[in-house]
Formats: sequence, C-alpha cells, structure tokens
Amino acid sequence: MGIKHFDVFVIGTGTAGKGVAKDCAKAGMKVAIADNREYGGTCPNRGCDPKKVLVGATEVINLATNLKGKGVSNVPEIRWEDLQKFKENFTSAIPAVTEKDLTAVGIELYHQSPKFLDEQTLSVEGKTVTADKIVIATGQHPLALKIPGREHLLTSEDFLHQPELPEEIVFIGAGYIGMEFAHVAARCGAKVTVIEYGERPLAPFEADIVHHLTEYSETLGIQFIFNAEATAVEKLRTNFRVHYNKNGKKESVTTKAVFNTAGRVPSISELDLDKGNVAFEKNGISVNEYLQNTTNKHVYACGDVSASGALPLTPVSSQESRVVSINIRKGNSEILDCPPIPSVVFTVPQLAAIGLTEDQAKAQGYDIVVEYKNVPHWFNAKQMGEDVYAYKTIVDKKRDLILGAHICGANADEMINLFVLAMCGKLTTKDLKKMVFAYPTWGNDIKGMV
Repeated sequence: MGIKHFDVFVIGTGTAGKGVAKDCAKAGMKVAIADNREYGGTCPNRGCDPKKVLVGATEVINLATNLKGKGVSNVPEIRWEDLQKFKENFTSAIPAVTEKDLTAVGIELYHQSPKFLDEQTLSVEGKTVTADKIVIATGQHPLALKIPGREHLLTSEDFLHQPELPEEIVFIGAGYIGMEFAHVAARCGAKVTVIEYGERPLAPFEADIVHHLTEYSETLGIQFIFNAEATAVEKLRTNFRVHYNKNGKKESVTTKAVFNTAGRVPSISELDLDKGNVAFEKNGISVNEYLQNTTNKHVYACGDVSASGALPLTPVSSQESRVVSINIRKGNSEILDCPPIPSVVFTVPQLAAIGLTEDQAKAQGYDIVVEYKNVPHWFNAKQMGEDVYAYKTIVDKKRDLILGAHICGANADEMINLFVLAMCGKLTTKDLKKMVFAYPTWGNDIKGMV
C-alpha cells in the first residue's frame, strides 16, 4: 500500500481541530483527523460541559439553603450517583456523534496520536502519511506533579467520573479547576482542603473580588492552606497523607482522596516535534500572527495548545480555529485579533472577569476611575438570599470607556457577557446608563456598576 497524501491533516478532535477539519473538507480538500482519545476533545467529554452539570445541582442546593425559612422549608439532598448518571446524558454520545459528523463530510479518521517523521510526514496507526498542511490542535492535559507518591494522585477527569464522592478530599492547586471542584464537593457534603502554592486562589483574577469568594468558600467548610508546597503523597491503610512545606515547616493532612488540580500543560510530548522541525515553548506550539508555526511553514496550531498568547478557553479555540481554517484555505490573510475575552470560574457564587485588573490598568499608565463595592442589599442578591455580590469596574477617565469588569455573584457569568458587548462596542459608561434594560434583572445591575 502506498503512502496516503492529504491536503490537510489535523491532530486533535476538540473544538479547534474539528472546526478546521470540517471547514477544509467542505471546501473540497482531502482531510484526515486523528486523536488518541475519544473524539470530541476535553470540553464536552471531560471538561466544561460535564463540570457545569455537577455545578448546576449545587446551585439548587445553594438557593434552597439561602431561602430556607423564607418560604422554603427543606433543602434537597444531592444523590451523587444519580447526578453522575444525569451527567452521562450529556457526555456519553459525544464521541460517536463527533465521528459521525466528521465522516459525513468525507474526513478520514485515525485513532492514535501521530508522530512527525519530517516536516510534512507523519506516522499514525503504523501507517505513513503526508500532508500539505498539518494542524496541531491537541489541547492540554493535567500538569504532572513530580513528587513521591504521585501515582496516588487523581485528576479532574477522575473527579468527574467518581462513582461515589469521597468523604474527605484534598485538592492540590486553587486555580479554576481546584476551586470549582472544591465548591462542588463541599456542597455535596465532603470535607474539603485546598493546598495552594501561592498566597491566594485564582492568581490571575482581581485580588479584591477573589477575596470575597475565598471568604465565602471558607463558610462552606473549605479549608485553604496557602503558601504551601505539596511534597509527597503517602498511602495509608484506608487513607492518604499529603505532606507539604509551609513557611519552612513540614506539615501534613490526612484524607480519603487527593486530586491534582495544579494546572494544565500543552499536549505535545508524543508528537516528536523535533523531527518535524516544529518550534515549541512552555505554552505550546510557537506561532506567528497567522497561527502558523515559526519554523515549519506547513504547520499551524490552534486552541489551547497554541502559544498565541490568548487565554486557553473554548470560545478562544473557536476563534483560533476560524483563523487557521481561513489561512489554510485562502492563504495567510487572517490575523488572530481577539476581542476582549470574558472568563468565568463556575464556583457558587460565580466569579467572572473581563479586561484589565486595577493593577494592570495602573501599570499601563491609564488614568482610571475604580468602583468597588459589595452589594448584597441590591434587590437581585437580596431576593435570592445571597450574602456575596461584589464587583469592581475600571474605567478610562479620559475616554469614559470600560477597561475591566470583575464580578462575584450568582449570575456573574451572564452579566459579564453584557460587559463584553459594551467593551467590544466601545460604549461609554454614559451610553450604558442611557439604555433601558428589563427590570428587575441581573443585567440591569451593570448600569449601577459603572
């Protein structure tokens, strides 16, 4: 059998990869795609979507708890096994549906991670293939903690598939994943401890707003151990002991399960990039403004694996997929130019942000107006019994344009999207205040935040 040749070979079947593959196939190109895991990528199979299903149940518990004695008599109980079965309704069909969709437009499927043999040649499933363009869209995977006993560490994917929720859990890392799962576990009845190397959770977010979330998390029973470095995990008879250093002292905590939530890194180690003359760095595949590799012009990268400088978020993957698709089909004509990008931490309450923090705005030399308040007395929070409803907005004093918005509250995820519209549309705060929104809605509150 001869060597197969493709116009485009895509590595990775998540949001970014399948988008490029389908666009190119519909344009009449001969396309192949490969994945060493179930088709569909992280977000729908083992990331954002199934996580949000678990979070949704805890939002019910939160609201019922807040309104107990105020018209609600009982707080419902979460049945973990039933919740997991419900979650499977969203995830179980994804791989087969993804494969069917790709096959329907004539894309050839491979089920292995390819390896580069040279700049345009790959080895996959024991076969050698060549391609005019190769797209790397392999995403990220959990950062390995190289500590003794690391074989006992579970990951975020393991959490999503736990048949039973452990009574006691330690999360190592207080980023998005650690904080979100800590909230889910605590609200479902587990005793939760979070060990964090830094001095607070969610380091990239506005410190003042994170403070409100941290304090509230502690009222749920979540214990934080900050400025601590996990050094080992020891297997006991029925438990685990997590050893850590804090302020020069060796300490430990005993638990039923330990999850590594210390972050994620680009999935590139299996690709043999050196053989393909593909430049890469800590944040992933090195790319130019067209998302083309800096050393191999035949290679493009998009999604979380590209070192484009954009946030590793699913909507950004879609943007990068569109850019790569255009540049492959029409020549390098589309530059990645991301608009202001919102980011949400799906704790309960949520934390959402877009644009600059106060410190970043000052560092960039803006003359700013900062509004920072905790307003649980505002109607929307009060009618839900919420104790935390905090915001900070940063406005350019000269132009009256919003530079950043940061919210901790029950519907922060939807409210931040209104700030996206305001910032992308370059609406001034005066423009916003002139608008008439439906009342009483959470969206209407943004007029009082600027």
